[in-house]
Amino acid sequence: MRRPLSALPSWLPVDGYILALVGTVGLAALLPASGPAAGVADGASTGAIALLFFLYGVRLSTREAMAGLRHWRLHLTVLVCTFAIFPLLGLAARALVPFVLPPTLYTGLLFLCLVPSTVQSSIAFTSLARGNVAAAICAGSFSSIVGIVVTPLLAGLILPGGDGDGGGGFSADSLLSIVCQLLLPFAVGQLLRRWVGPILTRHQKVLRSVDRGSILLVVYTAFSAGMVQGIWHQVSPLRLLCLLGVEAVLLALMLTGTSYGAKKLGFPREDRIAITFAGSKKSLAAGLPMASVLFGAQAGLAVLPLMLFHQMQLMVCAVLAKRYAARAATDESAPREAAPRAEGALAERADAVVSGAPR
Repeated sequence: MRRPLSALPSWLPVDGYILALVGTVGLAALLPASGPAAGVADGASTGAIALLFFLYGVRLSTREAMAGLRHWRLHLTVLVCTFAIFPLLGLAARALVPFVLPPTLYTGLLFLCLVPSTVQSSIAFTSLARGNVAAAICAGSFSSIVGIVVTPLLAGLILPGGDGDGGGGFSADSLLSIVCQLLLPFAVGQLLRRWVGPILTRHQKVLRSVDRGSILLVVYTAFSAGMVQGIWHQVSPLRLLCLLGVEAVLLALMLTGTSYGAKKLGFPREDRIAITFAGSKKSLAAGLPMASVLFGAQAGLAVLPLMLFHQMQLMVCAVLAKRYAARAATDESAPREAAPRAEGALAERADAVVSGAPR
């Protein structure tokens, strides 16, 4: 059997997809997209996201999509995690200023806690982990739409020196972008599902490649933008390490809290996966335009914590998604493996009876 490209020897304690993510970051650092190439990369990333949602629209039945839309408890849980628990943890991190984080980086960290949940990567990871993709699509899209209004309001209330005038300049464009890139392709996929669905059913590996490829493309585009702006040279290495440590703790708290909290609230396994990925992640695509409006010329440094958190969450969630998928595969195969063992035991017992051997 041919080994998949992302597969590695079992003795190597590194996930193949993690290496692909690290390699993408390295490629962006060495050869960032700039000038006309940056426009091409942005267009390709936008197209990949639209294609991803079209394929999900084709793959999901309308009944499943409506069931996900009506799953109000799941959506409310994700919104509370995104716009309540995250900001509270960000405010608690104020105690780290100025000994661990300088005020500029803390402002960026607090802004990271205010932006909506990411959409495409949460859905891709939920799909890889065999979770409730329909609910993840609705939860991520709903979070993005709510964030268009809630994020600027929260920024005006709790960001140091913030005001409430930041949200009016981009709300309409952001809403149009969400509709065009996410909801419209999904709706078209639903309409064409009857004809395209059977074709995609026979090509599951293509869907998996699109899931992973879209994430890699988003990583390259976002990291290239940071390299071109030169924001990585405005912070000392020690402060950068401190920021990474704080963000690692933040991500660990949210992943643990969403997983444990969803289980305590009685959600089934598929819903817990969707809540874990959608409730613990932050959208770089939504945060960048918001930061440009809220911070103006200082947007580059203010968005640095969000960019680092974005890369961290992709790598950590890639490992979690594969573990969830492996666990689901084990659970599904357990009954099938038990049956042959039972049949073998019965056959041995029958042979023993026939041969007169003791049972």
